[in-house]
Order: sequence, then structure tokens, then C-alpha cells
Amino acid sequence: MKISFLLHNAYGIGGTITTTFNLAHALAERHEVEIVSVLRHREHPTFTLDPSVSLRPLVDLRQEERHPLHLSPARVFPRAEYRYRQYSELTDQRIGDCLATIDADVVIGTRPGLNVHLALQAPRHVVRIGQEHLTLDNHPPRLRNTLRRAYRRLDALTTVTEADAAAYRRKMRLPGLRVETLPNSVPDPALPAADGTAKVVVAAGRLVPVKRYDLLIEAFAVVAAERPDWQLRIYGKGEQHDRLRKLIADLGLWNNVFLMGAAAPMEAEWVKGSIGAAASDFEPFGMTIVEAMRCGLPVVSTDCPYGPGEIIEDGVDGRLVPVGDRDALGAALLELVREDERRRDTGRAALENARRFAPGPVVEQAERLITEAVSARRTGRRLAQGRGGARRVLVSQGFAARDAAFAAAGSALRLVRRGQR
Repeated sequence: MKISFLLHNAYGIGGTITTTFNLAHALAERHEVEIVSVLRHREHPTFTLDPSVSLRPLVDLRQEERHPLHLSPARVFPRAEYRYRQYSELTDQRIGDCLATIDADVVIGTRPGLNVHLALQAPRHVVRIGQEHLTLDNHPPRLRNTLRRAYRRLDALTTVTEADAAAYRRKMRLPGLRVETLPNSVPDPALPAADGTAKVVVAAGRLVPVKRYDLLIEAFAVVAAERPDWQLRIYGKGEQHDRLRKLIADLGLWNNVFLMGAAAPMEAEWVKGSIGAAASDFEPFGMTIVEAMRCGLPVVSTDCPYGPGEIIEDGVDGRLVPVGDRDALGAALLELVREDERRRDTGRAALENARRFAPGPVVEQAERLITEAVSARRTGRRLAQGRGGARRVLVSQGFAARDAAFAAAGSALRLVRRGQR
């Protein structure tokens, strides 16, 4: 079977790229797999792609950034999608041509705008599976309206958490669409797991406001005050770097908190620590949480929507604290710092419990869904659906009406603002 992934930019950095590479690599053991990258901005991908997976870019920004068609706005890629400004008439054309001539049995889209392309433009014989790597509630009403119309042409939609799958089933009116949870996977670590003796807390991710590294640094100040021999190492880059560096200086934490820059892969850095930390206000999944746990680190995280609560079992393999609660975050970290045996026990539990996110179980689930979708497409039937009922239809109709009203109000407001210029 040939499986193609349609990805925004395989040459960048991000959780969607990582999990797509992981899944593609695992599927390539038994299938022909390719990744179609809409955009390309450098010679080689940042992350290592297994040679068994082929990579095909559609628009090379190094030569085509000023292409006349790339200066014209996209018409197929939805305007309300977060990445819209990076798409154009050129990307519309290249994606459309790619899908029209694709020889894959299955094409998997990896973000809402690409799922729309897939739903509208893939040939009838191709199985169309959309992936949601963010969350339904994270999308504006105008985009949700677009997805309601387009997603009915998909064979299946996967989300990374059950909470988001439940939201899609409840709030979207998508008759006939199979919605299933498919969590992100993390490969088996190549290095020995952390043993819990290093006096290091590790965090990783983009240095952006939603990740709340400011909160984590402030919380760690409590740890440093009692245990000055402990460190917090933050890996990543982003817009808040200078602000966080100033915060570290203002709190006098020069010898305890370090901005380490980006590291890829992160495995060698996780195993140098004893505790993982995440302070986000919002996490569609929590890839770094799983990465840390797979390296034997218990993780202290905010219990934010949606992922951490489905990954961490509070008090068993980590700790969950209220979102935005600096004192609770500091206390949970200090608890594991103080209690050596508990830290090691929760680290061992994290290593064991995170096995469910290994490629094996995730790929098995993905293959089952793909096989069922291919069989259904070839026999001219729809995939078997989950439980539903009249109440779900009424609820989804209510959400659809509300989104339509919000979208209309937003359009009217934009017209008024244009008239005032």
C-alpha cells in the first residue's frame, strides 16, 4: 500500500513535523511512504528523515518566493486558517496538481487547510484521512464553518486527544465521518533512561507566551532558594528569549536557570535531567511531556487543555497542577526535588506508562484505521461510525448556528473597519 502525508513544511521545526516523521518511518517498514511538503525553505530537513521515506517538496521558497502566483492570495486554502498568509495561488495550483496525479492509496492531511485541499481535490479512489494536531476549540468560528462543509468528504479524521475527538463529535455536524483518537508517538529511546540522581529539571519547546516559561522560572525560584544546587534547563528558541533572560537576571537565578537554545534531537538532554516540567496555558497534546517520560523523567505540568491530563497520571508518573498557579507548580517541583526515592519511583512509572506512546501501539492503530478505510472505499461504503443519536445532531446543529452567527458578525465588523479607513 502507498501512503502519502501532506505536510505544511517538512523542513521546519515543530511537533506536527516530528510526529509525522515518526509515523511515516514506522509505516515504511511495511508500506511505501512519502511525505509531500507544500513548502521548502532550506536544502535539508531540520529533523532526520529515514531514507525509507521519500520527500517531495511542491514550492521551493528559495527560488519561488517572488513567483507571480505566489504573490496572489490562495483561494482553496481557507482564509481563516492560521497559516493562510503563507499560502497562495501557487500553492493552490501545486497542491491541486499533486492530488490530481497522486498514485497513493491513502493521503493523510496534517492541518485543517490541507485537509480542506484533500477533501475537495483528491480523486475519488483515494482514501482521505485528515489529522487535527491542534484542537477544534482553537479554531475561529469562520474556519469551523469551512471545516463543516469540507470534512464531510473525508473518510476519517484523527485527533491527538480523546477530549478533542469528543468535541468534534459533539460540536461539528459531520454525518458519516469517522472521528478517532490517534495520539502522537515517540520512538524508543536509544540511550539509557535517566536514573533520577541528576539535580536538573528540564523543559523544552518554543519560547512563546502560551508555554509560560515565565511562570516556570518564577516557580523554580522557590526550588533554587531551598536547593541552590539544582538547575532548570530550558531548551528552545523563540520570541520570548530576551524577556526570559531578563526575568532570570531580575530574580538572581543566573546560576540556576539556563536558556540552552534549540536541541534536536532532545533525547540526550532529557536523560541528563531527573524531572521534566511544562507550564503551558494550552497544549493540544504535549509531545515534550511524552519525550521526557519515555526517557524516565516524571513530569510536573499544568493541567491545561487538552493533552497533559491524558498523558500524566497525577501522583503516579508525574504531577498535574492548576493552570497559571505559580505556587502550586513550585510546590510540586520542590516535592520531587526533596524526596529522592519518590522521584525515582515516579520516574520508573513514567518510563513504563509512556510505552503506550511508542510507535508500535500507535502504528498498529493507524494501520487498522487505514485498512478499514481502504476496504470501505473499495466497496463503496462509509466507515463504521461511533455512537451517536438525535441528541448529538441537535447539539451539533446548535454549535453550527452559533459559529455561523459569530462568523457573520466578524465579517460585518471587517466591512465596517474597511469603510472607516
